[in-house]
Amino acid sequence: MGLRMVLDSQPDLTVVGEAADGRAALERSAELRPDLVLMDVRMPEVDGLAATRELCARPSPPKVLVVTTFDLDEYAYGALRAGASGFLVKDALGEEILVTVRAVLRGDVMMAPSALRRLVERYVLPSAPAAERGRLARLTDRERDVLALVARGLSNTEIAARLFLGETTVKTHLGRVLGKLDLRDRVHAVIFAYESGLVRVGDRPGADRG
Repeated sequence: MGLRMVLDSQPDLTVVGEAADGRAALERSAELRPDLVLMDVRMPEVDGLAATRELCARPSPPKVLVVTTFDLDEYAYGALRAGASGFLVKDALGEEILVTVRAVLRGDVMMAPSALRRLVERYVLPSAPAAERGRLARLTDRERDVLALVARGLSNTEIAARLFLGETTVKTHLGRVLGKLDLRDRVHAVIFAYESGLVRVGDRPGADRG
């Protein structure tokens, strides 16, 4: 009710429906075709992880924002891997909710690199699957450099300065990385970088590996 009141108070946002669990969310999404779904994690019938995976696999899927207590549980990490565009904290203030929702609707990913690193440190398997390591071979050396720095939490501006490139060039490289690896967005690029072994848990942001 609180979320609905905050969102419906804005002239540019409209809540088109609600659902009590994951199964109902899937049905209502198919019916209403929303631009964004706020998905709880622990729900009866179909949980948020399964519902997010199914939603994001549909043609022209809505964006999904996971509603979480943000003590970063395995369901939230799984939802990111399934295609969610970030987190919304359950106890967030109204202004934070609006900033997050509008950012995701613009196509941004609302996931702080430090929080994502915490997830990765806790849930990514220590050994990278061979298939993931093999996918790295699709990238040029410069694309690998960009991906590694994205995974360590650097912004495009910081990456440009570090690699002596223009910011537009960095964006181009990142776009090619996403395309070659069939990744949805920056968050999933970070997850891939850890899972493939390109970046290791414990690497400092901005640090080079020897």
